[in-house]
This record gives sequence, structure tokens and C-alpha cells, in this order.
Amino acid sequence: MTTFNDLGLAEPILRAVSAEGYTSPTPIQAQGIPAVLSGRDLVGIAQTGTGKTAAFVLPLLHRLAAENRRPAEKTAHALILAPTRELAEQIGESIRSYSRHMHVTHAVVIGGANPRTQAAKLSRGVDIIVATPGRLLDHMQARVVSLSQVRQVVLDEADQMLDMGFIPAIRKIMAKVNPERQTLLFSATMPKEIRRLADDFMGEPLEVSVAPASKPIETIDQTVMHLDGGAKRGVLVSLLQQGDMDRTIVFTRTKRGADRVARTVAGAGIKADALHGNKSQNQRQRTLDAFRKGKLQVLIATDIAARGIDIDDISHVVNFDLPMVPEAYVHRIGRTARAGRSGQAISLCAHDERKLLRQIEKLTGKGLRAVDPPPPADVPEGPVRGHFAEAPVANGRGDADEAARKPRRPRRKPAGAGKPFGKPSATADGARPRRAKPEGGNGAAKPRAGKPKSQGSRSPQNRDGLTRMLGGSKAA
Repeated sequence: MTTFNDLGLAEPILRAVSAEGYTSPTPIQAQGIPAVLSGRDLVGIAQTGTGKTAAFVLPLLHRLAAENRRPAEKTAHALILAPTRELAEQIGESIRSYSRHMHVTHAVVIGGANPRTQAAKLSRGVDIIVATPGRLLDHMQARVVSLSQVRQVVLDEADQMLDMGFIPAIRKIMAKVNPERQTLLFSATMPKEIRRLADDFMGEPLEVSVAPASKPIETIDQTVMHLDGGAKRGVLVSLLQQGDMDRTIVFTRTKRGADRVARTVAGAGIKADALHGNKSQNQRQRTLDAFRKGKLQVLIATDIAARGIDIDDISHVVNFDLPMVPEAYVHRIGRTARAGRSGQAISLCAHDERKLLRQIEKLTGKGLRAVDPPPPADVPEGPVRGHFAEAPVANGRGDADEAARKPRRPRRKPAGAGKPFGKPSATADGARPRRAKPEGGNGAAKPRAGKPKSQGSRSPQNRDGLTRMLGGSKAA
């Protein structure tokens, strides 16, 4: 049996791996690490839970140890791109753990976090940047960081970055990286667009596949329950009350759906909270920490927010809504049965979702075993009002029922809200409403003097806005 000692990694890295309790590499690690150490480009087809993060982090650290040179200001030696903030944070934690006996610097560059702090770290120069594409592009536009010295690039969960529309941003980033780089691409599935991306960025890469593309791992027991859509919430509560679903992730299709399900579950006395992109990074991190520590039994999440959840012992995954894209099913259920463990995936299929179910079964090459749903529990007809589990879990004030009995009072509008130069409030879907144009005549509004507003906005701060927040000029 191959051990980490057989892979040729530096001694400080082996000590850190041993301290984490690992002795034998997983298949993606055993095949991928030697290829990366040899300098070859690599395409790794591996699902979450197979140890792919260590498959690229460990050889990156080995190369940094061998070269033993400090990065210049505003530069980096390696770049890791991830689709979500949570996944980037998880990769940063892995780097911190495996480099504990080394002098390695890294920066996690994501939206929802203070750009000034990120800029200060990038300006000093770091060995490894872990970033989401949008925020990294912001810092590049602000001249905070240059990628000309990057010699190794990792594109993690490339298929998810494709789904999220990040491919144009990735192409802009890769155009600024040293052309003499080594490129590593990891993906759970390999659609044609990702294959083309690999062809554009890589030269004769070695392909390592530890499982058939788009196939769930065999240790997951997959079942489907056919039912009316209106019975889903009651059936979900009944399932969660059965007692064996110790740590469960429930997937919904929308952010509002996640909040609605979370309120229903919390209203039934089950510790639950929602995780989605409308929450701040601090809220999302608190929710994840509570789930990881067992303070929450159930996490209700959207597909994007759940990327990067690296938590062992997740017993069940429930597809409250079937995903519109069948590949997302593979990603969802991969949250359970990690590192060789077993797990259960339950899909609640309404009559109008049967087409989606057939697409999933066609993709995976396996029909889901149909089982009868339990009798639905009594749940409120409408959404439960008030806040749910997050406040009592995070702050230790009472239980979910107490929080539900005391809804938050809506804030009063500040003086001047709604006036021509007041900041427009966000609509329910997160978009800012356009200011109505005057009809003309004597009442037409005069144009505002000064610089015109920047028209592009790809992230919470647009490029010019980030430059102003950092206290510099765009040409600096």
C-alpha cells in the first residue's frame, strides 16, 4: 500500500500530514501528487470528499519548500481559483494546516470580506493566493497585485465555475499569469466547455480520474420519494423527526426557498438554519461553524452556497427541490459519504419534477430506488414569521420558538430615503431599482455635476469602487 512517505514530499509536509492523522493517500492523491511534483499539467476528475484539495496543496507546498524564495511585493508564486467563498476559505485552512512547519504565506481573497485587509496582505507579496475570480479581478484592476510571477495555477471545481459564469473572468486572469506556468484543473464532471478550457490553458496534461465522470460514489444509498409538491415541507419535517438524521444538508433551488424551509423546520423544534448568497460572509461563517460543531442539526442550502462545505459525518443529503442541472445532483450528494464513509441521499420529487429526475438517472446511469414517503407532519400553511435558528444559536439567547415569537421590528427609513440622491434600496431579488426618468418639460431633473458613475459591477464593489475603498487612484 502506498504511503505519503512514498510520494517524495518534503519532511515538514510529511510531519504536518501525520499530525492530521493521515498515513495513506487517497487514489486522487496517490496518482496526482507524483504528476504535479514532476511538473506536468494535470486534469483531475474527482468528486468532493476524495481528498483532491490535498492532491494539489501538498505538491504546491513542496515546490515552495524546494525553491525557498520570498515573493516580491505585489506578487505571488501560486494561484488557486475557487468558485465560492466557502471553498476558498476551506482551501486556505488546508494550506495553514499542512504548512504549519514551514514559512509559507497565503492570502484568501474573496467577496464579502474587507478589501483593505486583503490589499495590505497582497501588497507585501504572498506565496499562495486563494481567490474567487471576481474579487481577484477587482484587486488586479486596482493594481494591488500582479500575477506575472505566478508559476502554478489551480482551477478547482471548474465545472461549478462554468455554471456560475466565471469562465470569462478566468480567461482574463489567466492572460496575466506567467505563460511558463504549470496548470492544474480539478472537476467532478467534464462537460465539453471544461474540456475546451483545458485545451486552451494546458499543454498535453495528464488526466487522472478516480471515478467515472458524473457518477456518484457507490457508498451513497440513493432513494426518491414521489409526492405532491405541497406535501414536501411536512414530509421533510417527518423525516427529520425520525431521529437518525444527525447531521443533514437540505438543498433548495432558491434563496427564498431555503429561508422558507428553514423557518418551517425551526418552527417544528429542529435546530436549523439557511445558507445562501444573500447572507453576509460573517453570517455564513457563523452558520457553518454552528453546523460543524453540532449546534445545528440541519443546514438548508442553495447549490452555490454549499460549495466548499468540507464537513465529515454528514449522514444525509435531502434534495428538497431537484436541481435544474443534473450535474448539480452529483455535487449535492457528494456532501455525504466522504472519505470512504457511507451516507444517504433522499430526493423529494414532485409530479412536475419527473423530467428532472429522468435527466439525473440518465446522467448517473442508475435509477433511483423509489420508497414511500412518511406521513407529512403538520406545518403552518404559510411561512413562519420572524427570525429562525441563527440568532439563538449564535448568541445563546433562548430557543428557535422564542426567536419566532419575537420577530424583528422593521427599521425606519432614514431621512432622505427615496430622494433623488438617496441610495436606492435593494429589491427582493437583490437588484437595485432604476430611478424613474423624468417625462421632460420644466420639471426635468438637471444632470448631476462631477464624475459619471461607473457602469460595470461584477461584485459587491465595482472596480472603481474598490479602488476608492483602497484609498488609491486607478492609475496608481
